[in-house]
Amino acid sequence: MSGGAPAASPAAVRRVDPRAVLAGLAAPVLALIIAILVTSLVLVVASDPVGKVWETLLLVDATDAQRSRAVVNMLNSATTYYFAALAVAVGFRMNLFNIGVEGQYRLAAFCAAYVGAAVSLPAPLHVALIVVVAMAVGAMWAGVAALLKATRGVSEVISTIMLNSIATALVAFLLRTAAGDQGTSLNLSTDQLPASGRVPGIELGFLDTPIRMYGLVVLAAVAGLAYWLLLERTRFGFDLRATGMSESAAVASGVNVKKMVVAAMLISGAVAGLVGIPALVGEDPYAYTLTFQSGLGFTGIAIALLGRNSPIGIAIGALLWAYLDVAANRLQIQAGVSNEIVTIMQGTIVLSVVVAYELVRRYRVVSEQRRVAAADPLAAGGGPVGGGGPSGGAGAPQGEPA
Repeated sequence: MSGGAPAASPAAVRRVDPRAVLAGLAAPVLALIIAILVTSLVLVVASDPVGKVWETLLLVDATDAQRSRAVVNMLNSATTYYFAALAVAVGFRMNLFNIGVEGQYRLAAFCAAYVGAAVSLPAPLHVALIVVVAMAVGAMWAGVAALLKATRGVSEVISTIMLNSIATALVAFLLRTAAGDQGTSLNLSTDQLPASGRVPGIELGFLDTPIRMYGLVVLAAVAGLAYWLLLERTRFGFDLRATGMSESAAVASGVNVKKMVVAAMLISGAVAGLVGIPALVGEDPYAYTLTFQSGLGFTGIAIALLGRNSPIGIAIGALLWAYLDVAANRLQIQAGVSNEIVTIMQGTIVLSVVVAYELVRRYRVVSEQRRVAAADPLAAGGGPVGGGGPSGGAGAPQGEPA
């Protein structure tokens, strides 16, 4: 039946494969089942009410005002989480672990607040300047790790972790200097942004709450679209993904790996610089203070893993993460469990996703090998191709960089 070969036209290759669709759905369903089972087991071990916890999580019991406030808070948290995860995902796509998002966004937010408060411009230009300063500082700080890796071979994991510590100390020093005589040692802050440097929130008419959604949620959507276009529709994105899958193969095809490392880290740092900006320009006190939110960089790593580095997956992961954050207080009040149970749930979900996708990937590889063997017994047997021939070789490393 050699006549089957010519039928493999591009249109046929792109035809929807039901087995691929089922395999794609199997991973998140399996992850959900694993997460529910493991979390329930943890609750049983901790002697917490399992049924009450799931009932509180899934059946929201609150007044309309409380529910509306929770929804807006969730959307605002998800916006900042989205930027953080997107920054991490850029590095992940070429096997770069940018652990330094934490330091990059905090230093970027401080510099953006300081510059934004010091200048006077028309509203659109003022906000644009704040955004550009944040992206430039984030890229500059990530660029240090990029140059160390490209020129000296220093692991970006080590260098970005150290840069996080340096950034934290540097911001504390600069904040004390910038604050001058205002405030107290327990309430240091930069000057407030003028009205032209602020972005009005978006009022959600169907939610009865005075809290508004961050105006820069639009920028988050634009960043997600730009990320997808850059990685999936440009030569640069192809080279970046190829380098992440096989550095040696990328070199053989003419890709300058060192240049790609620097470029990827700069882009990752620039996106990281945006993490703190929605809160800075979108809510009181419109300044960088000692209480500016920390830990978003590490949350971004978990959400990037959860979202499989996909812009849509990251958005879903950010919303889920924010929902669990908002639910923490309700769990404590209504189910009588500690806030830490939410942290355990979040970690369990991330591990479940990693495990489930790996199990499904292995199943797909084995299934594909069996299918090829059934279609061409000669190749699957002791023929010249063997078990890991060209077709098998293409299937084995198919998994995306996690």
